[in-house]
Amino acid sequence: MMHSFMGGGLFCAIVGNILLVVSTATDYWMQYRLSGSFAHQGLWRYCMSGKCYMQTDSIAYWNATRAFMILSAMSCFAGIIAGILSFAHFSAFERFNRSFAAGIMFFVSTLFVLLAMAIYTGVTVNFLGKRFGDWRFSWSYILGWVALLMTFFAGIFYMCAYRMHECRRVAGPR
Repeated sequence: MMHSFMGGGLFCAIVGNILLVVSTATDYWMQYRLSGSFAHQGLWRYCMSGKCYMQTDSIAYWNATRAFMILSAMSCFAGIIAGILSFAHFSAFERFNRSFAAGIMFFVSTLFVLLAMAIYTGVTVNFLGKRFGDWRFSWSYILGWVALLMTFFAGIFYMCAYRMHECRRVAGPR
């Protein structure tokens, strides 16, 4: 049963990490109409009339969103490594519970992506949304929210696996 939780957590974490990378790298966080034509933007580039340009402005909310998305992907990846190692039983790591560490890393990843999404949402709704009349969030943005859920559930699964392991350890062999 404990391995089932870890397997489910690992699946959620891998999917979540892929979604984090795709969301961070793609240019469809927001779509809007500008001068009669459609445009879209991501964290790194904005595209108008079929041409894409780098976001060269060093605007604090973009930098914060970028940083938190990158930190989220990195902590999720570290959690995946710890999660894979939790299947292995190395005697050198006996005092260090890898499933607990993986769960914590997934919750840290969830916190980082939550901060990124909250910053981007707040600024977009309060500033950019007023600047562009006809706009909407797009699929890269939605993938960020789905990644948040996946990393959160990965953390839940690994914490359940940790609790099961601890309950067995305290109860002793039967």
